Amino acid sequence: MDFGVQALNMDRTIEPAETIRLARLVEELGYRSWWASDHVVLPAPRVDASPSEPTEPIIDPLVHLSFVAAATTRLELGTGVVILPQRNPLVLAKQAASLSVLSGGRFALGVGAGYLEPELTALGVPTADRGRRTDEYLDAMHALWHTPEPAFSGKYVEFKAIDAHPRPRGLRVYVGGHSAGAIRRAVTRAHGWFAIGTVAETEANLARLADIAKTVERPAELGPLSVTVAATQPLTPSVVRQYEDLGIEQLVIHPASLPGTIDEALHRHAELIA
Repeated sequence: MDFGVQALNMDRTIEPAETIRLARLVEELGYRSWWASDHVVLPAPRVDASPSEPTEPIIDPLVHLSFVAAATTRLELGTGVVILPQRNPLVLAKQAASLSVLSGGRFALGVGAGYLEPELTALGVPTADRGRRTDEYLDAMHALWHTPEPAFSGKYVEFKAIDAHPRPRGLRVYVGGHSAGAIRRAVTRAHGWFAIGTVAETEANLARLADIAKTVERPAELGPLSVTVAATQPLTPSVVRQYEDLGIEQLVIHPASLPGTIDEALHRHAELIA
């Protein structure tokens, strides 16, 4: 089983020297990937759904991953996940392509539709539109990356007679979320699904994915859908095997929220890497 880490672009791990030290430690310990979280703004005062206090620092994930890319050579780097409808899709497509080139093809773009109404509203995105925008933005970005003469016409995005280079190198797209819309989006528009949950929750989510996958067509060029799970229960060899038996390709941990220091959590879970 491969392992990754998430959310080390937040709170007490944002300082440059600490970021470099942790990134190199994670790579040295054999972890496969490093995922950066995203919130442009947070509700103040904090609301129940918010992951953090509004005063907790969060480094922009793409800026953060560019910094980590320069400090490492093997780690796969991903946004886990960037809130897509809050971003200009052409600007994000340029940033993703640039990072894929500068990282030597190590970058994966994980996207989600978002869920914090105050954040979406502050960035001019109606909550009711966020799913449709996410679908359309992904389609527009794909057109910019993969067609010889990029053009797109939709409700939210329209362009023609333009081009953008460099094109991404080996860029993989992941979709996060557990709604029916998010799962359908992963099946029809992404290389992978970034999920969260315990073994039992993951088993139930995979059953929902299988049911939804029967109702839509997956483009052949995307290949088999890979599934990465941010584990939300303590990991032991037995638990890891249960995830593995479900066909999970990679488990992601949140070392800053685990018992002990971040270094202790990283060393402890490195023993589970197969």
